[in-house]
Parts: sequence; structure tokens; C-alpha cells
Amino acid sequence: MNQIFNPEVWHISYTEMTIRLVLALVLGGLIGLERELGGHSAGFRTHILVCLGSSIIVLLSMYGFAEFASEPNVRLDPARLAAQVISGIGFLGAGTILRTGLTISGLTTAASLWVVASIGLAVGAGFYYGAVIGSLLVVISLFFLNKAEKAFSRAKKHREILFKIEQGSAGLNQLVVQMKGFGIQIDKLVIENEESSDKIGAANILLIRMRVKLKKAGSFEEALVALSSVEGVRGLETIGDSL
Repeated sequence: MNQIFNPEVWHISYTEMTIRLVLALVLGGLIGLERELGGHSAGFRTHILVCLGSSIIVLLSMYGFAEFASEPNVRLDPARLAAQVISGIGFLGAGTILRTGLTISGLTTAASLWVVASIGLAVGAGFYYGAVIGSLLVVISLFFLNKAEKAFSRAKKHREILFKIEQGSAGLNQLVVQMKGFGIQIDKLVIENEESSDKIGAANILLIRMRVKLKKAGSFEEALVALSSVEGVRGLETIGDSL
């Protein structure tokens, strides 16, 4: 059975192309705005560029080679370039993932970049409903569910504390006792620079990195003030989780 070739399938009007690109810009910016307000590395403009670029690529894949569609030895595959976007966006997302000591940040931002790329592909392909609904669900997940998560799990939030303690002092034992009193549970403890310690005055300084969890509601700032006054503690620094 012979199939009738319809060359109009491989053509798109300038008006329709403009609508798709503008919609990709709006939806990508909507998701990027939440990341920008949260102070993350990939924010408003980054998400717009990823979504818009993905839309341009799928438009190119579908309609950019229309002049060759009638050639007998040419087979057009609209999904070929789109598939490369899905795998290639991982490199950009990996750049937003950072590890600082025991804390890993940027995972949610990397995921949002991957999702916004798929939204751009959907818009470029003319899958408007799926792109709009997907964008709304992403915004709900990032903004509203993030607020709800903070409200329900604030007392269970993980933090990282970096202490500078004089080597040979009883400061570490006192810190553990103080933390139990404030409802702070130690999940992981790492001692760094034990052999090549920095020196402040005549005392060797150990860097002790702790990953802790708040077991009960309370003022974490008050606990830090109390911990900083423990004998032998020469300084501390806190790093909260940021996804």
C-alpha cells in the first residue's frame, strides 16, 4: 500500500513558531523565578535559556530540514535531536551540584533544569497542554510543596557544623553533652587536618566537621552561641542543606 507524501507536515508558519518560542520563554521563566528567589546557582535566565534552547532544537529537528523532505533517499526523524537534549542537559545539571564537606546541594536545581528542558521540547513540538500542565506541577512542587516541607520537617532538618577545637582539650566531649541538651543528634563526625593542623598561638587546631539533625523544635542559634563558648572551641561555622 503506497503512502501519500504530504510536504505540508514538515512546514510551520512564522506565527506558530513565534507562539511556541514565546511560550517556552514564559514557562521556563516561571520555573526559573522560583529558583532565582531561592538564591540558587541556576536561576531565572538560566531556566529561560534552557527551555528556549530546547524548543528551538526540537523545532529545528521537525521543520529545519523541510527542503530535503521530498528527497527519495532522505528520512527525517523529528525525535533525533530532541533525544540528544535529554541526555546532554545532564552536563549542565551536574554543574549546579556542589559538595561542601558532608553537604550536597543543587540536586533540586539540577532536576529543575532537566524538567525545563523537557518542557521546552514539548512546547517546540506543539504539545501545549502537556507543557503548561507540567510547568504548573513543577512550580507547585518547587514553591508550595517546598514551603510545606519546611513547615513539617523544620525540626528534622540536617545541618553541618564545622568546629575548630584545640587539640588535647576536652572540648569535643563537652560539645556532645551540650548538643544532647539542645536536642541535636550527631549523624556523622569527621576529623580533618589531624596531622597537618593549623596553629593558633601555641595550640594545635583540629577541624571537626559534624552533620547533625535537630530532633526537637528550638532555637538553633541559641545552641550555636552555647557551643561556641565551650572551653577549647576556637571557632565554628554552620552550613545548612540547600537543594
